[in-house]
Amino acid sequence: MPHLTTHILDAATGTPAAGVAVALATAAGDPVAAAETDADGRAGLGPERLAPGDYTLRFETGGYFAAQGVDAFYPFVTVTFRVTGDRHYHVPILLSPFAYSTYRGS
Repeated sequence: MPHLTTHILDAATGTPAAGVAVALATAAGDPVAAAETDADGRAGLGPERLAPGDYTLRFETGGYFAAQGVDAFYPFVTVTFRVTGDRHYHVPILLSPFAYSTYRGS
């Protein structure tokens, strides 16, 4: 299992956001991994373990909404977070065309 997973729920439709490109990078911008959400809106990224430090997840939300013919305010969403230990990290987002929220999942 990857050290990092994510899940995107489209709050406007109440369905998983499938086909969203997601990129994981260090805070300095060095690429670590990339994936696309599956039919359930989920993706795993990265190696089995991430070194402690700050990372960013970039969700290509503009492409997701454009494919549905929906005008959206955010062309992408970037979430920056800190890895401090050896445990699994889950970073989900709740998404709509004009808002998003995130939290540290389990």
